[in-house]
Amino acid sequence: MDLDDFSELIERPDSGTRRDAEERRERLVVPPGALGRLDELGEWLSAAQGAVPVRPVEQPRVVLFAGDHGVASLGVSGRPAGGAHALVRAVLDGTSPVAVLARRMDVPVRVVDAGLDCDPELLPAEVVRHRVRRGSGRIDVEDALTPEEAERAVRLGIALADEEADSGTDLVVLGDLSVGGTTPASTLIAALCGTDASVVTGRGGAGIDDLAWMRKCAAVRDALRRARPVLGDQLELLAAVGGADLAAMTGFLLQSAVRRMPVILDGVVSAACALVAQRAAFRAPDWWLAGQVTGEPAQAKALDRMALNPLLDHGVTVGEGTGALLALPLVRAAAALAAELPEREPEAGPEGSGERREEPEAGPGA
Repeated sequence: MDLDDFSELIERPDSGTRRDAEERRERLVVPPGALGRLDELGEWLSAAQGAVPVRPVEQPRVVLFAGDHGVASLGVSGRPAGGAHALVRAVLDGTSPVAVLARRMDVPVRVVDAGLDCDPELLPAEVVRHRVRRGSGRIDVEDALTPEEAERAVRLGIALADEEADSGTDLVVLGDLSVGGTTPASTLIAALCGTDASVVTGRGGAGIDDLAWMRKCAAVRDALRRARPVLGDQLELLAAVGGADLAAMTGFLLQSAVRRMPVILDGVVSAACALVAQRAAFRAPDWWLAGQVTGEPAQAKALDRMALNPLLDHGVTVGEGTGALLALPLVRAAAALAAELPEREPEAGPEGSGERREEPEAGPGA
């Protein structure tokens, strides 16, 4: 598998449709610019759909990729190593923030076990049936995946994107359920942006103290040494310092762009996967929105590289797709306004005013 092949498969959203959407926006009763970024969002969605006026977002879906990362055993996460199955269980039980919000918004949630480190019997068969391997390797000293596992994970993401597109999903809210996932995410972003570990290392969704941050920074530094020799091959990079959940998410993002299915990115993990996908197909980011700012320095670095401007900045760091889901009402509002606001009545010309105009008298030089 060569991820660079996606560069030929992915086209940009329809530019002609976007121009038509912009022209329609100029004719609406609300002055251009008065709705701020909602105008831009409506036009982007119209181009993605290839439709003017834009259609409402009627079948969104939250898709969460789950996995455990061996590097968490170094104490770089605020959660216990191998504990991502508890995050999955909370989503399934409806007690996590993303589950509560999704229930209120009437948005279905799909959880995919790409690499959890737990007995499969602990979770429903529908969740664990896609698992690529049990946990991912400790990226500071070993590969996260074998080359075969990395390809399986990417193909898993591709297949799931096809399933969503075929079922009528018209927008995906993408997130992760991982323990230790921000460490490989930071490593991928540092490698692709050519920066040092200290520049990208944050404190994760669960928060860590200074000593844990130092351990995390050292782990990213050591993983970077292993990442740099394989920067020329995205699949090798994901195998070396990614993980099953990150590789699957990368494949999902690429195939979503192929299928013209818009995606809202959540935090640093989805941003890292998006950056890898952009390396393979430079047009792919045109199909994505950045849902929110998380405060993770690596996320800011990745979004800047992809020229994606986050929609929200509410200080939400919990992850799990929560911040991206909070951005969904904004996207839906933009679609509704673009589609339903009336156009201005055409201004009547002088002949249509009903008043007779006096012809001016000829001047002396006429």
